[in-house]
Amino acid sequence: MKAVRFIVRGRVQGVFFRASTREQAVALRLAGHARNLLDGSVEVVALGDTVAIDQLDAWLHHGPDTARVDELYREDIEVHEPLTTFVVR
Repeated sequence: MKAVRFIVRGRVQGVFFRASTREQAVALRLAGHARNLLDGSVEVVALGDTVAIDQLDAWLHHGPDTARVDELYREDIEVHEPLTTFVVR
């Protein structure tokens, strides 16, 4: 299993970005979370199959129709707690 942390910048808060990300992640059978950050960006942590994470990465580059993604940062991380679902925080 692979774990990745994404930071998404642009118009990504108040446009159903987190909920749409959850839908994508659940469809891809990924665990993790999406949450708003104080600087206006969204953090996404995804745990699962490498191919599925790459598919989520491709989707995060544009997000839902209501969003505008200006920048996407990706880093591999280690997860020390067992994640079994994908939640919006």
